[in-house]
Amino acid sequence: MGDYRVTQRKESQNLVRRIKIMEVLLEEIRDINEPLSNSAHASFCNLRRALLSAKKLLKTCSEGSKIYLALEREAITGIFHSVNSKLSQALDEIPYQDLNISEEVKEQTELMGHQLRRAKRRTDTQDLELSMDMMVVFSKEDERNADIAILERLAKKLELGTSEELKEETKAVRRLAKDKRAEEHMQVILDVLNKFKQIAGIEETNLMLEDHNVNKPLEQQQIIKSPTTEIPQEFLCPITLEIMTDPVIVATGQTYERESIQKWLDSNHRTCPKSGQVLEHLSLAPNYALKNLIIQWCDKNKIQLPRKKDQSSPDIATDDPSSPGHKSTIIPLIQDLSSTHLDVQREAVHKLRLLSKESPENRILIAESSGIPPLVQLLSNPDSKTKEHAVTTLLNLSIDSTNKQLITEHGAIPTIIEVLQNGNVGSKENAAATLFSLSMLDENKVTIGLSDGIPPLVNLLANGTIRGKRDAATALFNLSLNTMNKARAVEAGIVKPLLNLLEDNELGMIDEALSILLLLSYEVRVT
Repeated sequence: MGDYRVTQRKESQNLVRRIKIMEVLLEEIRDINEPLSNSAHASFCNLRRALLSAKKLLKTCSEGSKIYLALEREAITGIFHSVNSKLSQALDEIPYQDLNISEEVKEQTELMGHQLRRAKRRTDTQDLELSMDMMVVFSKEDERNADIAILERLAKKLELGTSEELKEETKAVRRLAKDKRAEEHMQVILDVLNKFKQIAGIEETNLMLEDHNVNKPLEQQQIIKSPTTEIPQEFLCPITLEIMTDPVIVATGQTYERESIQKWLDSNHRTCPKSGQVLEHLSLAPNYALKNLIIQWCDKNKIQLPRKKDQSSPDIATDDPSSPGHKSTIIPLIQDLSSTHLDVQREAVHKLRLLSKESPENRILIAESSGIPPLVQLLSNPDSKTKEHAVTTLLNLSIDSTNKQLITEHGAIPTIIEVLQNGNVGSKENAAATLFSLSMLDENKVTIGLSDGIPPLVNLLANGTIRGKRDAATALFNLSLNTMNKARAVEAGIVKPLLNLLEDNELGMIDEALSILLLLSYEVRVT
């Protein structure tokens, strides 16, 4: 089998290593010329069944959907325990004295049986971080946009960051869709798969359709349905894996479909998706030679290329958030943030809040138009509603990785902590969420800890609304990945509210509380 999925890799490798020890035992048994006793025959039948169960499990962990295996890691861990138990029991039943097995092989086999009995669930910091990230990404109770940094971190951990990895995951999910046992998870799996595709600049697909030609343009269906047509690889976009209609060349010399690579660049990526190299510039040069070859090939095979909207059409230009029309809206709003009239400030920051939630392009445009410094200043505004709009706008802007750094550079963290301490309910919740977003950068974990950001988060965890408690929990978990912040959290009294969460089933935060407690227990003795 190939490599194992990261969420079960350690357990799979341990199981393989233990099974390999059996090779020596099986070789000795194979050399036995005498008939096996009934007890020996029965024990080997049990061993065979246990090995078949192990093979099936390892195959799943090698070829299964990475997202599904991450979602079901608790259940999969239980299956590993069951397989280990079956193998251990089968080895214990072997009548070694009747088989003339050498003492050396017997000792090795008994040692393996002992290891199988002692095999326990592996839980480390990365597992906990993965669990918390999945809780955040899969939350259905929060209408706020998922932080791109969290999605990227989760995609990286699950090894689903490249177009090739996402292509293989798509195949695995299609296979999984045929398994009725996974039916209840399919929508969640599809949602997160499409989120990963979005940040990678890859077009989303409806994998629930058996015939994935449905809802595609007729021209694309003709390409797919022709049994004798095999599209040359160089004609396919490395991102979408579909035939290119407008191929362009990036700085590394790699060719992509214009629409696909533009989505990638608009998502604030500055690398070549295929090679991973940093792009020296973001200019896109039309690949006329390849386009002519594609057209000739399509003519020869009687295939009509899919038609796409004219990118220069007026209706698209006016809808583009980065167009002059949007700039002329955003820049005056940023200027109004410094107005001496409270009503003007409040209305401007409210509109920017809505625009910053609307699209990634708006978030970039607001930052590039010097919108962050006046927003930081408004965090100290005496008007509670203006303050709430300002911190929420910064939360939306912080979804973009570059904006995280800009917000920090303009000294926002201490002021956000003040809002967390003294703001209204909505301000406190969104201030906690902003600190969580900013803490995705390791240096900000240190800054927030040194700025006394942990005590007010613990207070929100203890006394906030359900949403506030969740925002505080995710922020505290992320901050506690820093060793010094673990001690600060314990000193701030985090243990008592976490224990209260364990006792309150209605809040539905038991997993979050256990994850934080387990993380704290690694290097901080909780008493």
